[in-house]
Amino acid sequence: MQYMLLIHVDETKMPKVPTNETYQMAAAYNAYTEALKKAGVLLAGERLKPSGTAAAVRVRDERTEVLDGPFADTKEQLGGYYLIEAPDMDSAVQWAARCPGSSTGTVEVREVWPAMAPAN
Repeated sequence: MQYMLLIHVDETKMPKVPTNETYQMAAAYNAYTEALKKAGVLLAGERLKPSGTAAAVRVRDERTEVLDGPFADTKEQLGGYYLIEAPDMDSAVQWAARCPGSSTGTVEVREVWPAMAPAN
């Protein structure tokens, strides 16, 4: 089964983090990514640019609306993700707990719906 590990962070704290801590966090993420690869569970993963650079798109009454971010009054924003293959939710949660983001923010674990087979 595939699971998304959605890493939520407080973007307002990022500019205040000392440089040496930034390097430590980068090293921790590199080590975590390598552990996922070595275990053969990593399918994809990327860091996302800040929510202020995003746009939300919705269509209402056949009219496209584009909204600039950030979009919600929340303390944490989506900062990145990993897509992993795991046998069950418990295994995915164990991987999420090892993610460096779980110690400074929140890692949400969501099972991915399997792709629908095309109709014959």
